Amino acid sequence: MKILGLIPARGGSKGIPGKNIKLLGGKPLLQYTVGSAKNSKLLNKVILSSDDEDIFQIARHLKLEVPFKRPEHLAEDSSSSLEVVQHALNYYLKKGINFDAVCLLQSTTPFRKAGLIDECILNFKDGNFDSLVSVREVPEHFNPHWIFEEDHGSLKIATGEEEIISRRQDLPKAYHRDGAIYITKTEVLLNENSLFGEKIGFVNTSASPYVNIDTPEDWRKAEELLDNKS
Repeated sequence: MKILGLIPARGGSKGIPGKNIKLLGGKPLLQYTVGSAKNSKLLNKVILSSDDEDIFQIARHLKLEVPFKRPEHLAEDSSSSLEVVQHALNYYLKKGINFDAVCLLQSTTPFRKAGLIDECILNFKDGNFDSLVSVREVPEHFNPHWIFEEDHGSLKIATGEEEIISRRQDLPKAYHRDGAIYITKTEVLLNENSLFGEKIGFVNTSASPYVNIDTPEDWRKAEELLDNKS
């Protein structure tokens, strides 16, 4: 299976200006994800998708391939990850280069344990999934079976059940995407216009340090994690 590793990093971050190349622990944020991707033995090619010249310079310094400049309409707040991935795939298809799947690696989730990318790829292949995502367990008090939605002035159980599960021990495990890894078959991305498809695999990363950087508070948490690791 031929897999494209894609690192998206646009220049227009508003929450933390210049986030993708801002120094975290003395290194550009982008460098953490580039390092993880380069340590993978199962990614056939790793590229950057960006619209920003400053990010290009850092990426080239890190010896990350920059095959194209992402169009402006795909570098806005409203641009979806699916559109960014499809753009990269179509760029290579026009050159007669095909990939069976794409592994999307967001630089805003910098701390991946060693070997995680290849672990996810192996699980993706073995399970013949449409897609696979890295996830973390949802704390029990946030389990969807204990969450309510507003319904015309009253509350209803978010899962649609009539009766709430009263015992903690009876709650099924629930997970949320951690943003570190998304792997999707090309046919699902292009033909089904989906980042997930129907059969979704997962790898649980709950035992590893984690932050998904979107706000200054998230950045401070990332710095704390680095300090604790040191």
